[in-house]
Amino acid sequence: QVQLVESGGGLVQSGGSLTLSCAASGSQFSVNNMGWYRQAPGKRRELVGTITKDGITTYADGVKGPVKGRFTISRDNAKDTVYLQMNNLLPEDTATYFCNAWVYSSSGPRNFWGQGTQVTVSS
Repeated sequence: QVQLVESGGGLVQSGGSLTLSCAASGSQFSVNNMGWYRQAPGKRRELVGTITKDGITTYADGVKGPVKGRFTISRDNAKDTVYLQMNNLLPEDTATYFCNAWVYSSSGPRNFWGQGTQVTVSS
């Protein structure tokens, strides 16, 4: 069973920065695509972006997306850890941020979620 543990959330003023981390553990197989989602109160969970094992990133809605140019996803394969660097945070970025990972086991692909970390941006 793979466990994803997020950290780095907190309270920050508008315009500030935070870096979230998500470490995967317990996997006997390679951790492949990893990503970040977020869920604001009363809203559906939405994709922030993903990163492949080779470091190729994709952000929700591309160049016109709400996080493009402000958020950066990266990973350290040696540590099975994915990061979300968030700059110029806005109040509408307030949400619980969830880590997601795909593991390709001998029985096929399996998807895992972290428990979430709260990010609150004050105006």
